[in-house]
Parts: sequence; C-alpha cells; structure tokens
Amino acid sequence: MSNGELPIAVVGAGPVGLAAAAHLIQRGLPVKVYEAGPSVAANVRDWGHVRLFSPWKFNVDPAARAILMRHGWQEPPADLYPTGQDLVDAYLSPLSETAEIAAVVETGAEVRAIGRLGIDKVVSKGREERPFVMNVRSDRGGRRDLARAVIDTSGTWTSPNPLGASGLPAEGEDSFADRIAYGIPDVLGRDRRTYAGRTTLVVGAGHSAANVLIDLTRLAERDPRTNAVWSTRGTNLMRVFGGGANDKLEARGELGTALKALVESGRVTLVTGFGVAAIREDDGRLIVDGDTAEGRRSLGPVDRVVAATGQRPDPALTRELRLKLDPWLESTEALGPLIDPNQHSCGTVYPHGHRELSHPEPGFYTAGIKSYGRAPTFLMMTGYEQVRSIAAALAGDLAGADHVELVLPETGVCTGAPNADANVVSSCCGGPAPAEVDACCAADATAKATSGQGRGCGPAKTPEPGKVRTGCCGKAA
Repeated sequence: MSNGELPIAVVGAGPVGLAAAAHLIQRGLPVKVYEAGPSVAANVRDWGHVRLFSPWKFNVDPAARAILMRHGWQEPPADLYPTGQDLVDAYLSPLSETAEIAAVVETGAEVRAIGRLGIDKVVSKGREERPFVMNVRSDRGGRRDLARAVIDTSGTWTSPNPLGASGLPAEGEDSFADRIAYGIPDVLGRDRRTYAGRTTLVVGAGHSAANVLIDLTRLAERDPRTNAVWSTRGTNLMRVFGGGANDKLEARGELGTALKALVESGRVTLVTGFGVAAIREDDGRLIVDGDTAEGRRSLGPVDRVVAATGQRPDPALTRELRLKLDPWLESTEALGPLIDPNQHSCGTVYPHGHRELSHPEPGFYTAGIKSYGRAPTFLMMTGYEQVRSIAAALAGDLAGADHVELVLPETGVCTGAPNADANVVSSCCGGPAPAEVDACCAADATAKATSGQGRGCGPAKTPEPGKVRTGCCGKAA
C-alpha cells in the first residue's frame, strides 16, 4: 500500500479531533481517529459539570454541523451556554453516531508512540517518503498501524502540572496523592461527599481554580462546615478576575467578577505570593508549606488539596518525531510569541493554521489545546479553525489552507508585566477599552478613533531571527 492510500491518523476523539475527522471526510480523504478512552470525548466527560465560557454558536464546528444536519440533528439554541456534559450529549455523541464518523473512530485505542517506519529520529534520508508508524494498545493487545499523516489532538488534560511551584512535585505530594485532586473536581455532584464539611485548599490562579472555589462556596451554603482557602504563586490576579463587563465572553467575565466578590466578602480566604514547596501531615490533616517573599510559611490544617495548576503536554508520545516547540510553553514554536502569558492576556491571537501547526517532521501537525502547550488561553473555536486549515493543506488546497480567519472574543484585560500591581486594572495600553468599542484596550480604542488604525494590541508578532518577542500593543517584552 502506498503512502497516499494510507489514512490520516487523528489522535484523540474530543471536540477538535472529531472536527478534524469531519473536515477530512468533507475533503474526501481517508481518516482514522484513535480515542484512548472508552467513548468519544472522554476528557470532556471528566469536566462535564463545568459550564463553558462560550455559547453554542462558538462550540459547533461547521463541517461537523453539516454532517449532523444530514441526519436531522436539532442544533441547540445559539446563545445558550452548555456544560461539558451538554456538549457531549447534544453534539459530540450524536456526531460520533453518524454513519460517516462512526466508521472512522476507534475507542479504547491508545496511541502510545509515533515514529517513522523503519527509521528513527536521527535518519534524514528519505524520511518524508516513509509512512508514520504508531504503537496502539487496545483491549485486544498491542499492534502497529501506519498512516500517511498525523494530526495530534490528544490534548493535555491527563497530564496536569504538579503542585510544586518549581514545576516539580512538591515534597510529600506523591505520599498524599489520595487527598489531592487535579483539575476541576465535581464538588457539587459526584465528589460532594469528599468536600462537604471539610476545609479545602485550592492552588492555582486560573479559571479552573475559580470554578472550584465558587462551587465550594455554594457547597458551604448547604453545609456551613465547608471552608475554602485559595493560594496563588503570583500576586497579580488580573487574569482570573478578568475584565468583567468588558469581556466579550459574558460568562467568562461573570466568573471572574463572582470570584473577586467572594474574596472581598471573606467567604474565600486568599493567600497570594505563595509557592508550594512541601506537604506534610499533622494530627491526621494536611499542612502545606510554601515559599513567600517573607520566607517559608505554612497553610493549614486542611483536609483536601485541589491542584488547579493547569496542564502540560506529555512528550512521550512524540519522542521519535522531529518537533519544533516553544522552549518554555511547549506549544508549537510559531504560536509561542502569540500566547505567552508572560507578555499578554488580551485573548487575541492572529489567524493561524497549518503552517504554524506543522513541524520539521513532514505530515505531522499539533492541533487543539496541545498546540498551545502550557498556555491557558485556548478556546474551542480556535481548534476548529486549526483543523479546517490542516485538512485543506493535506488535500492540496494551499490557498484554502492559508486563508485563515479567526476572531477571538477579547478578555477585556490586556496585561503587561505579570507581576504588576494586582490592584491596577491594566498595566498595558491604558486599561481595557470601553465596552461599546471594538478594541482590546484603551490605547487601541483611541488610536482607532483618531487614525482609523489600531495599535496592534494582543497578537504579538512572530519574531524574525535575532529579534525579541513583542507583547501587547507591539511593545518589546
């Protein structure tokens, strides 16, 4: 069988992986989707209790919609905000059950490693002529499958960051793993008994932490013995508190506003500038030691710890492939300057597609949240446009692949230095733009009003060799 007759492998049957399959099918290309979980969207089901920031109109891929419509699908109301489980029940499961998608998806099939048939990472001669080879594990044992190209949409959900502020597990973290949860536990649902009547320390400064903290305070309304303590490594909480009414995704703005109100009311105890270093036990409860500007400090006693510290890619899958990654985000290299949280959080990323998602390994693409590496700013609509472009490129339609349009809703917050005063609304570009103006910050709004051209806020440009990255409004970072 020639390479051209082999399928294109898609690793992961989440929202972006299924969208990739839909676009490839639409292009008439052979595709095989591998899902490690027992059903499609296994990772989404894990956070099914969480409500998305974006309404339905942003969460359905166009090619997937076309397939569903042929089967009489009733699309949910465009302006409603689904939970993860809603997304599965009303969209992803019906999509996976259509004849077109069902024929190409294998669940319970874990892709453990990817390489080139007959050669290792070192060999260059004839490399692109060799098909990809994948080690696949299922309940029927191990096997090797071949593919002409690979789109990795496996995500990062199953590879959480540890509690330790250094990026390594904190001392004692492994020993107390039975009392530590990673991600977003279902505090009000399946995990309620674990948290009711107990004191929980939530570590992290992102929206996952916000969701857990808000749920813990709701649980405390039913069981007043429940307490929530929140610690963050940094001192600037602008990103999680957000732009409020200026956030173009209303639900995201409301989440940050609600969390800020809980902190100000004292219902959530907040400790900033606390880098977790160790966990120990005292009289059956946990004490968490951390480093602060004033030296070592201890938090506790607490009963549970939630590590809402984000995720990062697992490099084991692609060890034998030639990848070009951002050295600290572990995103694709070209995306690094655009999404680096050290520089900005405007939420604006310039349109990107197959070129930014490719690697020195011909035919291999990273898409979905994994393409962002450790950066926390990914939105589903970004992934849908990514795989549309990749599918077009694989079909030989480079004009269609390069014609990428992606407009992401602004956060209402443009940040400069990450350690800026947490009480300042924005340290970059003069603060957020007025809500009625289509701009990402005050300076951008002023520039558009006076000259008709903005300041270039948000999308840091990919640096030329020897140049520094640029941050918000084109300022050097």
